[in-house]
Amino acid sequence: MRTAERIFVEANKWALILILAAMSAIVFANVTLRYTTNFSIVWAEEVARYLMVWMTFLGAGLALRTGGLVAITNLHDALSATPQRVMRLIVVLGLLAFFALMIWVGYSYALRMRFQMTPATRIPFSAIYAAMPIGFALMTVHLLLIARRLVRDNAFDRIAGIDENSAAGG
Repeated sequence: MRTAERIFVEANKWALILILAAMSAIVFANVTLRYTTNFSIVWAEEVARYLMVWMTFLGAGLALRTGGLVAITNLHDALSATPQRVMRLIVVLGLLAFFALMIWVGYSYALRMRFQMTPATRIPFSAIYAAMPIGFALMTVHLLLIARRLVRDNAFDRIAGIDENSAAGG
């Protein structure tokens, strides 16, 4: 893996780690306060929910990169080598087109939500909905970085600490 690509993947991993740590700390603090002092942090549930949204979209690219997303391969496996490569190329092109559409839809939706505020924290909803175009942009970059190997060899990336089973939750 090239240095810039390695830095990109590591930054993506650390962003997920930090978001998960923040979400866990907020939820733990809120639950602890609720049961020990009968006081809840007003914004805790809202912030934890929005962090989960961001974590989902930012983590999807790594799951794609390692082959951790759901795939139905019956037709692919029934074909010989050349038709398999063609099918993988069609899938990659279809994914890129879908990702581009979702970036555009997500951006336009986030733009429309810029004046609406979240109830507890009073931040614009556009900050929450920005997770969608940013997440799909990251998925696009991850896919482009592995596309050649994926189409040619049906090989996904191996990232230290992440494999297709852990990425898929299995």
